[in-house]
Amino acid sequence: MNLLDFLIPAAQAQTAGGAPAAGGSSLLTFLPMIGLLVVMYFLMIRPQMKRQKEHRAMLDKLNRGDEVITSGGVAGVVAEVGENFITLEVADNVRIRVQKGSVGNVLPKGTLKSA
Repeated sequence: MNLLDFLIPAAQAQTAGGAPAAGGSSLLTFLPMIGLLVVMYFLMIRPQMKRQKEHRAMLDKLNRGDEVITSGGVAGVVAEVGENFITLEVADNVRIRVQKGSVGNVLPKGTLKSA
């Protein structure tokens, strides 16, 4: 018996009036696929959903004066918070508007002043 026998089952000859395969064997053929879906859920889908939930919570807590870094690498202080956009002050009297979802991280207070 070699590895190929496990991966590709041998064809079985069946007589014309033979009985159909047992119902339990069809469940056994889907069991590995069901197991794979469960593993994919716990290793890939669930952690991604958890990160999205944490990101949404971080965006909801954004306030004026928070120091943030966008996903594009722009660092600034939040000057205004809107429904879909925020205004960042990146230098003295220099403000830019970015989408709220582009905020990657909220920095601890005083991080930008020390840099």
